[in-house]
Amino acid sequence: MKTRIIRIGNSRGVRIPKVLLEESGLDGDVELRASEGKILIERPPEARAGWSEAARLVRERGEDGLIDEPTPTEFDDNEWAWE
Repeated sequence: MKTRIIRIGNSRGVRIPKVLLEESGLDGDVELRASEGKILIERPPEARAGWSEAARLVRERGEDGLIDEPTPTEFDDNEWAWE
């Protein structure tokens, strides 16, 4: 489908026909990416997408421990008590 780049204030834009929006399922926020000769409009990734898998892999590799050993404070040594 052919369209034109139009002026919108100091910016430029395109009108996206309703039928294309319905076909794509896009609504609300979108993400834009540009490469040579094209602009891609797509649904943004879900927040924290892939975090669960990444955490599982970190655990499998045994890399889920503390980076540094805890440094006890005076409170830990003298004041803290389990009740």
